[in-house]
Amino acid sequence: MTFLSPEEWARYQRQIMLPEVGEEGQRKIKSAKVFLSGLGGLGSVSAYYMAAAGVGHLRVVDRDRVELGNLNRQILYGCGDIGRPKTDTAMERLHGLNPECSVEAIHEEIREDNASDLIGDCSVIVDGMDNLKARITLNEASLQKGIPLIFGGVEGIDGMVTTFVPGETPCLECLFPGKVSGQKTVGVLGPLPGLVASIQALETLKYLLGMEGLLKCRLLSIRGSDMTIKTIRIERNPHCRVCG
Repeated sequence: MTFLSPEEWARYQRQIMLPEVGEEGQRKIKSAKVFLSGLGGLGSVSAYYMAAAGVGHLRVVDRDRVELGNLNRQILYGCGDIGRPKTDTAMERLHGLNPECSVEAIHEEIREDNASDLIGDCSVIVDGMDNLKARITLNEASLQKGIPLIFGGVEGIDGMVTTFVPGETPCLECLFPGKVSGQKTVGVLGPLPGLVASIQALETLKYLLGMEGLLKCRLLSIRGSDMTIKTIRIERNPHCRVCG
């Protein structure tokens, strides 16, 4: 059984007092292994909140180094980190935030031939990628392993979030059919990925706690220009090449 130390009781007291969490829920969070793909605008925020919440093991994967242009939205890094692998800096920052969280940082590109091994025995995938090709790879790994994929996307000042659960919901391919190659650079206003990633972290914690109300079969759409937030029903494609 996973136990909470006196320091953890003090650290997580504002969570433990919630009826949805309690001591048992906090132990579930501590026992969890979460795979986080990408440490950019989405991933850096998701990683921060999951480490702060007490996720016991975070496996974070990113191939990039910190650039000056990252700093308008990627909260784990500062000017002194420019040129360093994001994984190195993220591991230091997250350990400094919560030494109780074991952070396994892997400086690697996520590809079709290594995604399954990188995910390993993690029980949920949090999508922090910035291109659809890599997300398609994560989607296929999610279905292969039978574990949820917490999807988030941003462009400009708009964003979206949903939770794909194999066997229960559509998959990413149902939502965005057809393989997409290449990657384009898009503008983004810093708070928007922070908002989307916070919702992804919340969805992840709800899943680990076994809570109801996940964004299953629902796409949360956020339009930052006028703060219109709505949920859109999404359905499985019976002819989907991946899950159909």
